[in-house]
Parts: sequence; C-alpha cells; structure tokens
Amino acid sequence: MSLKGFHILFITLAFLCTAGFWGWAVVFAERAKELGVSAMANFSGSLAIALLVYGIWFVVRKSKTIHVV
Repeated sequence: MSLKGFHILFITLAFLCTAGFWGWAVVFAERAKELGVSAMANFSGSLAIALLVYGIWFVVRKSKTIHVV
C-alpha cells in the first residue's frame, strides 16, 4: 500500500470514528449528558466535518498528479 493510500485510509477511519461518536451522542443525548461528554461530542462533530473536507481536498489534489500511461 502506498503512502497516499494509507493516508486516505487513515483519514477515512478517523472520519468514521469521529462521526460515529457524534452520532452516538446525538441519538443517546441523555446518556451523553449523564457521562458529561456533550461538549466533546460537539467538538467531534466539528472535527468530522473538517476531516471530510480535508479528505476530499486531498483526493482531488492528488488525483491531478496521477499520470496514466
């Protein structure tokens, strides 16, 4: 696996983890409040959006440098 491929995989997994945690906190809002993770969940949602934007930017930028023979 190339470094580019690993980077895309890592960003995808990071996005899924942060979005999953945010989704859990939204669905189970009462439990999230009991555990005191509401603020962390809001940050996680923002981070998920940032990772998504970065991942798309990275793929678009790197796809311009691919040369097909």
